Amino acid sequence: MPGETIATDGKVLRGSYQLEEDNPYSTPHPAIMLVSAYIVERGLILEPVEVDSKSNEITALPELINLLALKGVVFAFDAINTQKKLAS
Repeated sequence: MPGETIATDGKVLRGSYQLEEDNPYSTPHPAIMLVSAYIVERGLILEPVEVDSKSNEITALPELINLLALKGVVFAFDAINTQKKLAS
């Protein structure tokens, strides 16, 4: 995979939250957020990683990159992940 491009993005699953407290089938919970990676040259989406409900995409992305354990690839990020602290 050296030289390939990995695009990353976080998404909130629409309708995955539960606000009702009186629903006997489900307890209240926030929306589910996932961070995923896409290998551009292969057209392959890797298994998304769920973001902890007390966290966000910015803190989950470095964990995803470490899980992938790739060397020599180019990562493409959206604007939310171009903060100076993440680059270091």
